[in-house]
Amino acid sequence: MAAINSFVAQRLLPYTKIEKPHLISVVHFTKSSRKFDPSDNLILSTVRRRRWGVRSVREDQELVGLEENRSEDEEHSLSLDGSEKIEAYSSSSSSSFSEDNGADEVLKGFSGRAVNATIVLGFGTLLVTKLLTIDHELWHGWTLYEVLRYAPEHNWIAYEEALKTNPVLAKMMISGIVYFLGDWIAQCYEGKPLFEFDRARMFRSGLVGFSLHGSLSHYYYQFCEILFPFKDWWVVLVKVAFDQTVWSGVWNSIYYVVLGILRSESMTDIYGELKSTFWPMLTAGWKLWPFAHLITYGVVPVEQRLLWVDSVELIWVTILSTYSNEKSEERISDASTGENEASPSSQSDKDQT
Repeated sequence: MAAINSFVAQRLLPYTKIEKPHLISVVHFTKSSRKFDPSDNLILSTVRRRRWGVRSVREDQELVGLEENRSEDEEHSLSLDGSEKIEAYSSSSSSSFSEDNGADEVLKGFSGRAVNATIVLGFGTLLVTKLLTIDHELWHGWTLYEVLRYAPEHNWIAYEEALKTNPVLAKMMISGIVYFLGDWIAQCYEGKPLFEFDRARMFRSGLVGFSLHGSLSHYYYQFCEILFPFKDWWVVLVKVAFDQTVWSGVWNSIYYVVLGILRSESMTDIYGELKSTFWPMLTAGWKLWPFAHLITYGVVPVEQRLLWVDSVELIWVTILSTYSNEKSEERISDASTGENEASPSSQSDKDQT
C-alpha cells in the first residue's frame, strides 16, 4: 500500500498555487505542464512599460503640436478690449507703422523742398524781370550790350523817382527784401540745404524788416540830422557813437521782441532772451558798423543812407537771425528735456499713491 501511494504521488502533477502578479501573467498550458517561472512576469512587465513609454511620447508630441497650433491662433487673435496680445504681432505692426511714417516724412520733405524751390525761383524771376524790363519799350531797338549798359542806370533813376513819390514805402520794400534774404543766408550758414529752409522763420524776418526797419530807419536818419545839425568832421564820429549805442540797442530790442511775439512766445521768455542777448549783440555790432557808418554819415546823402545800410545789413541780419533762433531752439530743447525728466517722477508718484 505504501508502494502504491508512492507510485501515484510520483505520477501526479504537483499542485502549485499561482500567485497573482502585479500585471496579468500568461499561463502556458502544454501537454507537459511545468512550474510557473517568475521571469515570465518580468518580461511581460517590461513589454508593458515599453508600450506605455511609446504611447506617452506619442501623446506628448500630439500635445506639443496642439500647443503650437494654439499659440499660432493666439498670435492672430485679439483680447476682449481690442488690444493686441502677442508681442510679435505688435512689433510687426509697429514696424509697418514706422515704415509708413518714414514714407510720409520723405514725401513731406520732398513737397517742402518743391515749395521752397518754387518760392525762390519765383521771387528771383520777378526780381530779375523788374530789373531788366525797366526800358522794355526800347528793347526792340537795343542790342544786348545796350541793355546791360543802360539797365542799371535807368533802375537807379527809377529808384530815385520812387523815393520822391513815396519814400517810406520804397525803403520798406528794400528792408523787407534784405531781411528776407538775410534770414535765408543765416539758415544756409547754419547748415540747412539750399531749398530746405524754414519758410515761416524767413517770412517772419522779412515781415519785421518790411513793417519796422524800413519805416523806423527813414525817420531815424532824419531825426539824427536834426539832432546833430553841425557840418564839422567830428559830427560824423558823434553820429556813429550815437548810432552804435542808442539806436543799435533800441533796434536790436525791437527785433527780438517782435520776433518772439510772431513765434507766439510768452513775455517771460522774450524778456529772458532779450536780457541774455542784449549786451553780446551790442558789442558784436561794434566790430562791423563803426567802419560802415563812417561812410553812412560821412559820404552818403540822407535819402540814400538806408540803401547803403541795407546792403551791409545782409551780413548783420544773418548774425541777428542766427542769435535769435539759437536762443529760441535752446529754450525749447531745455523745456522738452525738463518735461521728460518730470514725467517719470510724476508717474512714480502716481504709482506710489
